[in-house]
Amino acid sequence: MTDTRTDTDLIIAGGGLAGATLALVLARVVPELRVTVVETFPLSPDALPEDYQPSYDARSTALAWGSRLIFENLGLWEVLAEHATPIHHIHVSDRGRFGATRLHARDHGQAALGYVADNRWMGLSLMRALLDTPVSWQAPAEVTGMTPMPGGVCVEIRKGDEHYSLTGQCLVVADGGRSGLREQLGFVTRTEDYGQNALIANVSTSDAHGFTAFERFTEAGPMALLPHGSPVTAENQSALVWTLTDSALEQILALTDDQRCQALQERFGWRLGRFTRIGECHHYPLKLTTVDEAVRPGVALVGNAAHALHPVAGQGFNLALRGLMTLVEQFRRAVDEGSPLGDLSILGEYQRLHRQDWQQTVQFSDSLIRVFGQSLPPLAAARDAGLVGLDLFPGAKRWFARKAMGTGVRKPFVSRADCSKEPARNDQ
Repeated sequence: MTDTRTDTDLIIAGGGLAGATLALVLARVVPELRVTVVETFPLSPDALPEDYQPSYDARSTALAWGSRLIFENLGLWEVLAEHATPIHHIHVSDRGRFGATRLHARDHGQAALGYVADNRWMGLSLMRALLDTPVSWQAPAEVTGMTPMPGGVCVEIRKGDEHYSLTGQCLVVADGGRSGLREQLGFVTRTEDYGQNALIANVSTSDAHGFTAFERFTEAGPMALLPHGSPVTAENQSALVWTLTDSALEQILALTDDQRCQALQERFGWRLGRFTRIGECHHYPLKLTTVDEAVRPGVALVGNAAHALHPVAGQGFNLALRGLMTLVEQFRRAVDEGSPLGDLSILGEYQRLHRQDWQQTVQFSDSLIRVFGQSLPPLAAARDAGLVGLDLFPGAKRWFARKAMGTGVRKPFVSRADCSKEPARNDQ
């Protein structure tokens, strides 16, 4: 189904991980649709580097086991795995107290609990896969506005000094939570400030990580160390997420690299031996941002535009990916039924199906931060008991593991059978 009265069927604002993944899934599962991606960075599927050289300072994303299954169904996992480090174990502890719990992939019959994937490699792999699809690109360009029209939307685009319009049945906002497009379109966000910042960096340690992800809760805030780098050559490299107050962040940024390693050592401890190197540091304020209504006639929010979580629990992109699959499911239904993509019955069902997942994930992530962020002795004792209980009671541990692996949710829509179909070429 296509609508010749519009320039395209679906317009995706944002060609990052979420937008590119959505475009690829649509090309594989709903090949009848004409899809156009509008991206602010000068990206193009026609001009990709042939060789990839990983950088020590490369940013990364935690992928749950359930996300691996989605990428497997897309036929992309074998490529992504080249620069994805498996997580075989998860160790959760409360600094200075005896409570701790441990998860092991073998106990759940899985090859891994999750993975830590190189962001740049993920983006490059998605773009290479999109080369063989009819997806159209407008880049570098920016969506500056949208006007409803009969049967769809009229999207205003700025490309350099040029301004023009593009009509489609639906606009999907996938450009993150900081672009301002979401608010410009009238969506109301709910934000809770954690009063903290996330410092992101890659670190090296004297001891190998053993493919273990550490979730360490301290009186100053949580931190995470995730195994990162080549599974063969970088068993001493981890991705750090360090939660700091404004004043603590200023102090850390003013230190030399050796002094930062020492400060990290004091906060994390010696479970990985001595911290020997810390790479380029990035930081941003931590806020829980959600949108009560993520759809309107002709427009839908996905990814960080719809919900932004605390990074320590590692749930953000996994939640976004599941939401993308739910949206694709509804677009497939719209095509089968001959309904407009932007019809509220289609987008409303996407929101209804995804709402329970994001509410549970937000509650799980936010509760971890708030419960472990309290230093009162009675609460600290209760946390210890809870962590010990997770280690002792199989049922509770399985529940926690399913949350971490992203498997205790609605089954993803995309199947191997869906993706085995050759994408239809569109010469328009």
